[in-house]
Amino acid sequence: MAIAISRPIPALRTAALALLLLASGCATPLPLRSMACGDAVPPTIVPAADGQMATTTLSVLTYNIEGLGWPARSGREPSLRAIGDRIAALRAEGRAPDVILFQEMFSGAAKKAVAATGYPAIVTGPRRTTRAKGATKDALPGKSRFKRGELGLHLTGSGLAIASRYPIVHVDMHAYGRRSCAGRDCLANKGIVLARLTIPGVPTPIDIYDTHMNSRGASRAPAPRNLAAHDRQSLEASAFINRTHDDAYPVIFGGDFNMRHSEPRWENFSRYQSLKLVHRVCADPASGCDVHMSWDGDEPWMDTQDLQFFWPGDRVSIRPIRVEAMFDGGPSGPELSDHDAFLVTYQLSWRRTEAEQSGC
Repeated sequence: MAIAISRPIPALRTAALALLLLASGCATPLPLRSMACGDAVPPTIVPAADGQMATTTLSVLTYNIEGLGWPARSGREPSLRAIGDRIAALRAEGRAPDVILFQEMFSGAAKKAVAATGYPAIVTGPRRTTRAKGATKDALPGKSRFKRGELGLHLTGSGLAIASRYPIVHVDMHAYGRRSCAGRDCLANKGIVLARLTIPGVPTPIDIYDTHMNSRGASRAPAPRNLAAHDRQSLEASAFINRTHDDAYPVIFGGDFNMRHSEPRWENFSRYQSLKLVHRVCADPASGCDVHMSWDGDEPWMDTQDLQFFWPGDRVSIRPIRVEAMFDGGPSGPELSDHDAFLVTYQLSWRRTEAEQSGC
């Protein structure tokens, strides 16, 4: 006897949504590109007045482009196309960031947008099938729920990409564990990716990391469960950086950390990370950092998901000298995502007696 169903049951609806999400992004290839070291255009290197030091700048943008596909989002293609076109136009004018850290590059339109920016070097983060290594197998608080996306399998990759005007000479990545995600975030294989850059004339490479961590309310998972998942991802990210970073090189760690207005998440994250926070440094008037953003209160880092951290290398120091928003409805362009883009310009400095790195 056939059974008539007048309304889709939650489990079937979740499964249908999952299949649609999987189909929406898989047909478009990832925007992977590599460049030869000899093709890189050197930056402007400025000798100090005393002749002992040399400096240059490196601008790094972190941007969650809201690249979810239908049915999770609809009507995103025009905005995503505009993101790619506007960044490509900035590149043609010589005004684009040196490096962009993308998050939520899930849909085909999002992948096309990243490719359309025209950066000569692009790498991506964990794929759908990338296995988590070294992650805990302990259960999270509460019970997993099929209807909120905790299916036990991933339907998309991490959505991470790093685009660079300089050669990327080494790539590594880590997928967060299956027991380190909560709610709808488990549909994506979230993680962290490393891109090691070489900049002509700079004595050492630069290690740049990009991540997107578990959300809060958007995950639809109870607060204790999504908090514990975020804590585990914070620990895994820290362990991955410790394992893959060379202390001789400066490091930049950016992305969508999903810690806005959450003291517990900040407390957990800070237990594992000792890197310097750009917002905290630049909020100090004595830092010499030029702030071109509207910051309210004494802790502006609590008002955003989009952050960057940094640490100097043994031979090359690094510090932020300017912060600003892009695609926020101001002069840099209209709002094209549910996140503004966050741009940091760093100053790199080193002793002129340091030998320049030899090739790649």
